[in-house]
Amino acid sequence: MARLLPELKILARGTIIWRTYYRGGAHPVAWNRFRYWGPVATARFDHHLIPAGPQTRGTIYGALRVYTCFAEVFQDTRTIERSRNRPWLVGFELIRPVSLLDLTRTWPTKAGASMAINSGRRDRARAWSVRIYEDYPTIDGLYYPSSMDGNQPSVALYERAKTAIPTRPHFHRAVADPALNAAVVRAALLFGYGVEP
Repeated sequence: MARLLPELKILARGTIIWRTYYRGGAHPVAWNRFRYWGPVATARFDHHLIPAGPQTRGTIYGALRVYTCFAEVFQDTRTIERSRNRPWLVGFELIRPVSLLDLTRTWPTKAGASMAINSGRRDRARAWSVRIYEDYPTIDGLYYPSSMDGNQPSVALYERAKTAIPTRPHFHRAVADPALNAAVVRAALLFGYGVEP
C-alpha cells in the first residue's frame, strides 16, 4: 500500500473541527485530549495496536458540521442524552494545516478496499487505519464521510495532529446547557432521535 500515492485532503489553518466528548463515565477526557487507550470496539478508525490498553497512538474524532457530532455520538441509543456521562460540545480552530488521507473518493478502491471502509465492519476499518498509519507516516489522520449524517465530512485525527490543536477552543459548552437547546432539537429532528428530558 505504501507504493500507492495517498489522495490527500488538506484542512487549512483556521478550519473549525467540532467534537462531542464525555467529561464523565468510565473514560472521561478533556476537549483537546487524544484517546491513547484502545482499540475500542465501537470506534471505526482507531489505529491502536492489539491488545487493548494504553499506548502512544492517540485518536480524536470530529466533524466539520455540528450536527454530525450529534448523529455519530448518540447513534447507539438514537437519543441525545444530555446528562449521562456529561457530554460536551467543542469547536476548535486548527492552528496549522492538517494533511488527511481522503477516504471520500477513489483511494479505498485503489488500495483494495471499498467505500464500505466508512460504513461496514469496524474491525476491518480499524485494521486499515493501522496499515494507513504505518504506511503513510506524514499524514495527520483520515477524512471520511459520516454514515450517520448523509456523508457529511468527518475526521479521525492521529496524535501526529497534536500540534494543530489550539490551547483554547473556539466554542465549548455542555450539551445540557440551555444555550444548546435549539441545536439539540434541530439535531433530533434531522435524525429522528429522541432527546433526554
